[in-house]
Amino acid sequence: MSKSRQRLKFEDALARLEAIVEAMERGDIDLEESVARYEEAMALHAQCKAILQDAEQRVQKIQLDAAQSATPSAAPPPLTPFEPAGGDDAESAG
Repeated sequence: MSKSRQRLKFEDALARLEAIVEAMERGDIDLEESVARYEEAMALHAQCKAILQDAEQRVQKIQLDAAQSATPSAAPPPLTPFEPAGGDDAESAG
């Protein structure tokens, strides 16, 4: 993915990432193209991860604000880290 390419929506970036993985798994692209697509895939992975982290922070803020407005003296509910679907497979792929 070139740096001049516009930032994609999460769903579009994920779809492109999946298409790259499928093409590489089929083995129907040569080595040079594989390396170029791998580079693009890593950039897409970083972009998706950043979008998910931003969304998680926004949700945590919403939960915190809701908890504080409902009962100002009560502590907010405990927050747990977001685990993407697929578990550890998502991290080992990138």
